[in-house]
Amino acid sequence: MTAYTDPGQHLFWIASRSLGVVALVLAAVSVALGLAMSGRLVKGASSRARVKQLHEATALAALIAIGGHGLALLGDSYLHPGLSGIAIPFAISYRSLWTGFGIVAGYLAAIFGLSFYVRGWIGPRLWRQLHRWTLAVYVLAVMHTIGAGTDAGTPWLTAILIGSGAVIALLAALRWLPSAGAPEGNGRRRRIPLPSEQF
Repeated sequence: MTAYTDPGQHLFWIASRSLGVVALVLAAVSVALGLAMSGRLVKGASSRARVKQLHEATALAALIAIGGHGLALLGDSYLHPGLSGIAIPFAISYRSLWTGFGIVAGYLAAIFGLSFYVRGWIGPRLWRQLHRWTLAVYVLAVMHTIGAGTDAGTPWLTAILIGSGAVIALLAALRWLPSAGAPEGNGRRRRIPLPSEQF
Protein backbone atom coordinates (compact mmCIF):
# COMPACT_ATOMS: atom_id res chain seq x y z
CA MET A 1 0.00 0.00 0.00
CA THR A 2 1.39 3.42 -0.91
CA ALA A 3 1.59 6.12 1.70
CA TYR A 4 -0.82 9.02 1.36
CA THR A 5 0.79 12.37 0.72
CA ASP A 6 -1.19 15.44 1.64
CA PRO A 7 -1.11 17.81 -1.39
CA GLY A 8 -1.60 20.69 1.04
CA GLN A 9 1.99 20.24 2.16
CA HIS A 10 3.22 20.88 -1.36
CA LEU A 11 0.97 23.70 -2.57
CA PHE A 12 3.85 26.05 -3.38
CA TRP A 13 5.67 23.33 -5.30
CA ILE A 14 2.52 22.44 -7.24
CA ALA A 15 1.84 26.12 -7.95
CA SER A 16 5.37 26.64 -9.21
CA ARG A 17 5.17 23.58 -11.48
CA SER A 18 1.82 24.71 -12.88
CA LEU A 19 3.00 28.25 -13.52
CA GLY A 20 6.15 26.93 -15.14
CA VAL A 21 4.14 24.95 -17.68
CA VAL A 22 1.86 27.93 -18.30
CA ALA A 23 4.91 30.15 -18.84
CA LEU A 24 6.42 27.66 -21.29
CA VAL A 25 3.22 27.43 -23.33
CA LEU A 26 2.73 31.21 -23.40
CA ALA A 27 6.36 31.78 -24.42
CA ALA A 28 5.98 29.21 -27.20
CA VAL A 29 2.81 30.90 -28.48
CA SER A 30 4.45 34.33 -28.37
CA VAL A 31 7.57 33.13 -30.21
CA ALA A 32 5.46 31.33 -32.81
CA LEU A 33 3.34 34.43 -33.42
CA GLY A 34 6.46 36.57 -33.77
CA LEU A 35 7.96 34.17 -36.29
CA ALA A 36 4.70 34.04 -38.23
CA MET A 37 4.64 37.83 -38.48
CA SER A 38 8.28 38.21 -39.40
CA GLY A 39 7.93 35.45 -41.99
CA ARG A 40 5.01 37.32 -43.53
CA LEU A 41 2.67 34.39 -43.02
CA VAL A 42 0.02 36.73 -41.65
CA LYS A 43 -1.72 38.55 -44.49
CA GLY A 44 -3.64 41.81 -44.33
CA ALA A 45 -3.07 44.87 -42.16
CA SER A 46 -5.95 44.12 -39.78
CA SER A 47 -4.86 40.50 -39.30
CA ARG A 48 -1.27 41.58 -38.66
CA ALA A 49 -2.43 44.13 -36.12
CA ARG A 50 -4.48 41.52 -34.24
CA VAL A 51 -1.64 39.00 -34.27
CA LYS A 52 0.77 41.70 -33.09
CA GLN A 53 -1.51 42.49 -30.13
CA LEU A 54 -1.79 38.80 -29.27
CA HIS A 55 1.99 38.43 -29.59
CA GLU A 56 2.56 41.23 -27.08
CA ALA A 57 -0.19 40.01 -24.73
CA THR A 58 1.16 36.45 -24.59
CA ALA A 59 4.69 37.76 -24.04
CA LEU A 60 3.54 39.83 -21.05
CA ALA A 61 1.43 36.96 -19.69
CA ALA A 62 4.47 34.68 -19.98
CA LEU A 63 6.53 37.17 -17.95
CA ILE A 64 3.91 37.18 -15.19
CA ALA A 65 3.82 33.37 -15.16
CA ILE A 66 7.63 33.22 -15.06
CA GLY A 67 7.67 35.56 -12.08
CA GLY A 68 5.03 33.49 -10.30
CA HIS A 69 6.91 30.28 -11.14
CA GLY A 70 9.99 31.53 -9.31
CA LEU A 71 8.29 33.35 -6.44
CA ALA A 72 6.10 30.36 -5.56
CA LEU A 73 9.25 28.39 -4.75
CA LEU A 74 10.02 30.77 -1.90
CA GLY A 75 7.22 29.14 0.07
CA ASP A 76 8.24 25.56 -0.69
CA SER A 77 9.05 23.69 2.53
CA TYR A 78 11.42 21.24 0.83
CA LEU A 79 13.52 23.30 -1.58
CA HIS A 80 14.03 26.50 0.48
CA PRO A 81 15.77 28.29 -2.42
CA GLY A 82 15.84 31.77 -0.89
CA LEU A 83 15.96 34.91 -3.02
CA SER A 84 19.44 34.09 -4.30
CA GLY A 85 18.27 30.67 -5.42
CA ILE A 86 15.56 32.06 -7.67
CA ALA A 87 17.37 35.23 -8.74
CA ILE A 88 21.00 34.26 -9.32
CA PRO A 89 21.66 31.80 -12.15
CA PHE A 90 23.31 28.52 -11.09
CA ALA A 91 23.35 29.50 -7.39
CA ILE A 92 20.73 26.98 -6.26
CA SER A 93 21.85 23.49 -5.26
CA TYR A 94 18.89 21.74 -6.91
CA ARG A 95 19.95 20.78 -10.45
CA SER A 96 21.87 24.04 -10.60
CA LEU A 97 22.78 23.92 -14.31
CA TRP A 98 19.24 23.32 -15.55
CA THR A 99 17.68 25.67 -13.01
CA GLY A 100 20.23 28.29 -14.02
CA PHE A 101 19.13 27.98 -17.63
CA GLY A 102 15.59 28.76 -16.49
CA ILE A 103 16.67 31.85 -14.57
CA VAL A 104 18.68 33.11 -17.55
CA ALA A 105 15.65 32.48 -19.77
CA GLY A 106 13.50 34.51 -17.38
CA TYR A 107 15.87 37.48 -17.49
CA LEU A 108 16.12 37.33 -21.27
CA ALA A 109 12.35 37.11 -21.58
CA ALA A 110 12.04 40.27 -19.47
CA ILE A 111 14.68 42.12 -21.48
CA PHE A 112 13.31 41.15 -24.89
CA GLY A 113 9.65 41.39 -23.96
CA LEU A 114 9.84 44.75 -22.22
CA SER A 115 12.23 46.20 -24.80
CA PHE A 116 9.19 46.89 -26.99
CA TYR A 117 8.16 49.66 -24.59
CA VAL A 118 11.54 51.41 -24.84
CA ARG A 119 11.98 50.92 -28.58
CA GLY A 120 11.63 54.66 -29.20
CA TRP A 121 14.40 55.33 -26.69
CA ILE A 122 16.90 52.62 -27.71
CA GLY A 123 16.12 52.91 -31.43
CA PRO A 124 14.55 50.39 -33.82
CA ARG A 125 17.90 48.96 -34.92
CA LEU A 126 18.99 47.92 -31.43
CA TRP A 127 15.48 46.72 -30.67
CA ARG A 128 15.51 44.46 -33.73
CA GLN A 129 18.93 43.09 -32.78
CA LEU A 130 17.65 42.26 -29.29
CA HIS A 131 14.40 40.81 -30.56
CA ARG A 132 16.20 38.38 -32.87
CA TRP A 133 17.35 36.49 -29.79
CA THR A 134 13.83 35.84 -28.50
CA LEU A 135 13.97 32.29 -29.80
CA ALA A 136 16.80 31.64 -27.32
CA VAL A 137 14.32 32.19 -24.48
CA TYR A 138 12.20 29.30 -25.70
CA VAL A 139 15.24 27.03 -26.21
CA LEU A 140 16.56 27.75 -22.70
CA ALA A 141 13.08 27.27 -21.23
CA VAL A 142 12.83 23.85 -22.88
CA MET A 143 16.27 22.88 -21.56
CA HIS A 144 15.22 24.03 -18.08
CA THR A 145 11.97 22.06 -18.30
CA ILE A 146 13.68 18.86 -19.40
CA GLY A 147 16.60 19.11 -16.98
CA ALA A 148 14.93 20.48 -13.85
CA GLY A 149 11.21 19.93 -14.32
CA THR A 150 9.53 17.40 -12.04
CA ASP A 151 7.12 16.49 -14.83
CA ALA A 152 9.81 15.99 -17.48
CA GLY A 153 9.22 12.71 -19.28
CA THR A 154 5.49 12.56 -18.59
CA PRO A 155 3.41 11.93 -21.74
CA TRP A 156 1.42 15.17 -21.49
CA LEU A 157 4.47 17.42 -21.05
CA THR A 158 6.38 15.53 -23.74
CA ALA A 159 3.47 16.16 -26.11
CA ILE A 160 3.57 19.88 -25.29
CA LEU A 161 7.32 20.07 -25.88
CA ILE A 162 7.23 18.12 -29.14
CA GLY A 163 4.17 19.96 -30.47
CA SER A 164 5.38 23.46 -29.67
CA GLY A 165 8.93 22.64 -30.75
CA ALA A 166 7.78 21.32 -34.12
CA VAL A 167 5.67 24.41 -34.82
CA ILE A 168 8.46 26.81 -33.84
CA ALA A 169 11.08 24.86 -35.81
CA LEU A 170 8.88 24.97 -38.93
CA LEU A 171 8.18 28.69 -38.57
CA ALA A 172 11.88 29.42 -37.93
CA ALA A 173 12.82 27.45 -41.05
CA LEU A 174 10.29 29.38 -43.13
CA ARG A 175 11.63 32.61 -41.68
CA TRP A 176 15.36 32.04 -42.13
CA LEU A 177 15.99 29.49 -44.84
CA PRO A 178 17.17 31.09 -48.13
CA SER A 179 14.17 29.67 -50.00
CA ALA A 180 11.89 31.85 -47.87
CA GLY A 181 12.96 34.89 -49.90
CA ALA A 182 12.37 35.34 -53.60
CA PRO A 183 15.57 35.75 -55.66
CA GLU A 184 16.27 39.21 -57.01
CA GLY A 185 17.99 40.18 -60.21
CA ASN A 186 21.48 40.17 -58.70
CA GLY A 187 21.01 36.69 -57.23
CA ARG A 188 20.48 37.96 -53.70
CA ARG A 189 17.49 36.87 -51.68
CA ARG A 190 14.85 39.34 -50.68
CA ARG A 191 15.10 40.12 -46.96
CA ILE A 192 11.90 39.45 -45.09
CA PRO A 193 11.05 42.39 -42.82
CA LEU A 194 10.76 41.94 -39.09
CA PRO A 195 7.48 42.62 -37.27
CA SER A 196 8.63 46.09 -36.26
CA GLU A 197 9.15 47.00 -39.89
CA GLN A 198 5.67 45.96 -40.95
CA PHE A 199 3.67 48.43 -38.87
